[in-house]
Amino acid sequence: MLLANKLSLANPIHLISLGFGSGLAPKAPGTFGTLAAIPLLLLVGLLQFNWWQQLILLVVMTLAGIACCAYSAKAMGVHDHPAIVWDEIVGYFIAMYALPHQWPWLLAAFVLFRILDISKPGPVGWCDRQLHGGSGIMLDDVVAGILTALILHGAALIL
Repeated sequence: MLLANKLSLANPIHLISLGFGSGLAPKAPGTFGTLAAIPLLLLVGLLQFNWWQQLILLVVMTLAGIACCAYSAKAMGVHDHPAIVWDEIVGYFIAMYALPHQWPWLLAAFVLFRILDISKPGPVGWCDRQLHGGSGIMLDDVVAGILTALILHGAALIL
C-alpha cells in the first residue's frame, strides 16, 4: 500500500495514474513520469502506427487518463497530487506526435515539454488554474504537449 494506505500499485487504475510507479520518485515526480514515457513511446513506435492510429491512441490515452487521474485523486483526497504522472506521460506522447523516434527529437521534446509543463505559460497555465477534476489534471499537460509538438514540427520544417 502507498500514500497512507490510500493507493495501491496492485490497483490497475492507480498503477496507470502513478505512471507505473514513476510518480513515486521522492524528487521531481513529473520529470520521472516523463522519463517513464520514453520506453513506452519507443515500444509503441515498434507498432509503426500511422498518423491517424497515433491520434486515436492519444485520444484514448487522454480520455482514460481523465478517468484514472480523477479516480486516484479522489482516493488520495488531493487534486493533482504530484505522484499522479499519467498526465506527463500523455503530454510527452503528444509532444512526440508524428515525429521520428530518434534521440535528438526525444531529447528536444523532453526538455521543451518539461519547460512548458513547469512554467505553465499562456493556455497551459489557464488550464491548470481553471479546470478541475480529471480534466484539470490532464489538460494542462495535453496543451503543453500540443505546444511542444507544434514547435518541434515547425523546427522540422526549417531543418
